[in-house]
Amino acid sequence: MQFSVFTASTPDWTPQEAAATLAAQGWDGIEWRITDQDPADPPGFWAGNRATWPLTGLEDSLPEIDRVTRGAGLAYSGLGGYARSFERDDVARLLSATATLGAGRVRVTMPLLKTGDYRDLFAGARKDLEWATAEAARLGVSILVELHHETITSSASAALRLIDGLDPATIGVIHDLGNLIYEGHEDHRAAFQLLGPYLQHVHIKNVAWHPSSTAPDGTVTWRPDWATLREGQADVAAYLHALREHGYDGWVTLEDFSTKLPLEERTRDNLAYVKSHLA
Repeated sequence: MQFSVFTASTPDWTPQEAAATLAAQGWDGIEWRITDQDPADPPGFWAGNRATWPLTGLEDSLPEIDRVTRGAGLAYSGLGGYARSFERDDVARLLSATATLGAGRVRVTMPLLKTGDYRDLFAGARKDLEWATAEAARLGVSILVELHHETITSSASAALRLIDGLDPATIGVIHDLGNLIYEGHEDHRAAFQLLGPYLQHVHIKNVAWHPSSTAPDGTVTWRPDWATLREGQADVAAYLHALREHGYDGWVTLEDFSTKLPLEERTRDNLAYVKSHLA
């Protein structure tokens, strides 16, 4: 397996700082966050993230992205796009950028459940992906569909139902350990077997559920929150072992949104932790 970091989880670093630091720590690659954001926002995971390349004008940034990435000795584990499947112009732009960079694969996000009737969203996304995979095939790249809570593909079963029959050379699934603690958990080995050739990428982070309030009748309400790899509800070690036993040998991307440790210490410790369980 090869290990990378998704820069959504490194908001305090510039792209140059992220690449240099991660390379010095021994990471194999990097997964760049690509989306437009307000430059006035303070640094944060999903707003003001300094390790983000803007989608608007992305074509002009490609030489610099490649210089920063390859200059640090890092490979691309993929591109972390935020364009939704129905935003075809933006999807086309990301696919083209992926081909130009030689990054191989790019995430295309799925519709949110709250935006409509599930059946309509699902049917629309399937049509969008049929169009997008044809474009991906033309460019020689691949689309990644992430297992993500509150979308139409929160589980491996749902993702497979959506993309089944599409060419695995042009589309695959990101199996995301942390997101599955929110919603969509299925036995990991079964999910890997179910996805078959569509299991093409892995994201690792961790989550823990905490009681947030108690009603007068004693009913407890729970809320999820990000946790360190060691302290969340997902058994990261067992997950890595299951991946290895399945024969997965692709990219494993860390995106730790916990803040218990300072950023540089967090990324260094995460790499040591995952490698220790595959030694």
